[in-house]
Amino acid sequence: MQYTLIVARMAPEDSGVVSDIWAESDATELPRLVGVKHRRLFQFHGLYFQLIGSEGDIGGRIEEARGHHLFQDVNEKLKPHIAAYDPVTWRGPADAMAKEFYSWNA
Repeated sequence: MQYTLIVARMAPEDSGVVSDIWAESDATELPRLVGVKHRRLFQFHGLYFQLIGSEGDIGGRIEEARGHHLFQDVNEKLKPHIAAYDPVTWRGPADAMAKEFYSWNA
């Protein structure tokens, strides 16, 4: 299992609507299209974290799916609630993905 962490900004009071948006999207074929097996959402001091578990690197698959109507739908619904961590440098989903620098398994 590979994990991808997406970091953005979100007002804490938006967590309910954001989780509802993801629940609706996760009930579609979109997770299968991009290879998502698990999704967990976290918030901390105005930050939003989305931890995605997949069977391989999904960065390229997310880029490929950007034009898909389901991907565009979920992004439009999230737009009022989720903002780029650094809007000046954000060009696409890859710019919101944290870089893993250590991993350990028992």
